[in-house]
Amino acid sequence: MRFLLALAAAPLLLANTEPARIPSQIKAMLDAAIASGNESEVTTIAKYARQAAPDATETINGLVDGWRKARAEQHEQELRDAGPFDLWHGRVELGGSLTTGNTRDVGASGVIDLTRESLRWRHKLHLATDYQESAGVVSREHYLASYEPNFKFSPRGYVYGSAQYESDHYLGYDDRYSASLGAGYSAIKQPGLTLDVEVGPAYRYTAFTDATTEGSIAARGSVNFGWKLTRAISLSQIASAYVQHYNSTVSSTTGLDAKLIGPLAARLSYAVQYESMPPIGRVTTDTTSRASLVYGF
Repeated sequence: MRFLLALAAAPLLLANTEPARIPSQIKAMLDAAIASGNESEVTTIAKYARQAAPDATETINGLVDGWRKARAEQHEQELRDAGPFDLWHGRVELGGSLTTGNTRDVGASGVIDLTRESLRWRHKLHLATDYQESAGVVSREHYLASYEPNFKFSPRGYVYGSAQYESDHYLGYDDRYSASLGAGYSAIKQPGLTLDVEVGPAYRYTAFTDATTEGSIAARGSVNFGWKLTRAISLSQIASAYVQHYNSTVSSTTGLDAKLIGPLAARLSYAVQYESMPPIGRVTTDTTSRASLVYGF
């Protein structure tokens, strides 16, 4: 008799253990967010879906987790199948100024940043230039080119190499070559918020404008911070330091970007470069303020 009662109650017990279905209207919103592929939208809609249908929380979590897993697997496969000219993205920044009348001042700046991210490797290429004339006399002429490969040995840790060339006659050097090898760590790695820290030994060779040269071992450190404040506004802070016996260098660039139309954005930035022992007649600190347009791709 007990066996017959248990057999009769089995369908009811199984029905109670099945996950509740998501109401059709809520599921339609969740499906639309998933179809958009936007992580923040999916997270937001899923949060309110759980509040509106708490009995279906398990089903909602399963749907969202399944989408994230499938998306991660697809992204990993794309990285594996990519060729050497795939996966590159970056930005081009252009700014300029022209003043006429009592004085004639001309200024121009340009930046190209390229990044390629794969499963184990990240490549970063940075090119920058600043030029300014005041009353026909050149008052600013700065050139910089750098390349940095990263090998990622864990989700947050990586080994980096860095090679850089720089020229700035008005800061007191015609040519400067730097090479570094060290370790990096992604201290913050969240959607819309990142912080990378790097440190390692380096070697620098500098040809100064007073015809002297200097080459020595140095310690290099850098901090790269990015924060997406809203969908349209983001803040960045990049700082680096070369510390050595003769002449140390600290540089910092703070940028505020605001999206305009499509891939176009407006950018305000403020850069500071400090040289601890510049040639006689040169100041230790140089600053540059820029207003420019940025094209992202």
